Amino acid sequence: MAATSPTLTAERILEATEEVLRRHGPAKATVVDVARALGVSHGSVYRHFRTKTALREAVTKRWLDRTTQVLADVVADGERNPEARVREWFAVLFAAKRRKAGLDPELFATYTVLAGEAGEVVGGHVAELTGQLTEIVRAGVEGGTFTVDDPEIAARALFQATARFHDPGYAKEWEQPGVEGEFEAVVDLLVRGLRAH
Repeated sequence: MAATSPTLTAERILEATEEVLRRHGPAKATVVDVARALGVSHGSVYRHFRTKTALREAVTKRWLDRTTQVLADVVADGERNPEARVREWFAVLFAAKRRKAGLDPELFATYTVLAGEAGEVVGGHVAELTGQLTEIVRAGVEGGTFTVDDPEIAARALFQATARFHDPGYAKEWEQPGVEGEFEAVVDLLVRGLRAH
């Protein structure tokens, strides 16, 4: 009896695409390589993702969403005070980015290239992250912990002010001696600026 291959799903294609990108890099990876890795025709891949660009955007979004999902747990933790949640949110974000860059530098470099191509995907990711941060800041304002006029503007400012610790362009600096202390000093200064006076 012949073995049946698993159903071709978007998730299986994205997993294979990630492996192909890891092996070949963004410049050389093709849809044909992905199809070959899956044992299907490239037309089968195109039934799920209409273009190579759509496939690259989807795999980039999947990669970015892993960080968003980890941070969602911090946002949902209503038991902790908002100040602790802001600090934890940034600590988790920084740790996640450092882990991605450190564990698989080739894949991290690949995704940095892909993210540069996928402006809408990255824009959506940043909007999602600042939305999470806005939720925490708003809880702090409502609870009297923070004093800001507009939680959304404050969240965007916090995000921009900490870019050195999560923007991939700074990845080479993330392993320098003393970076944790610098990170904590920046977050501490920003959190103190949010506090009700």
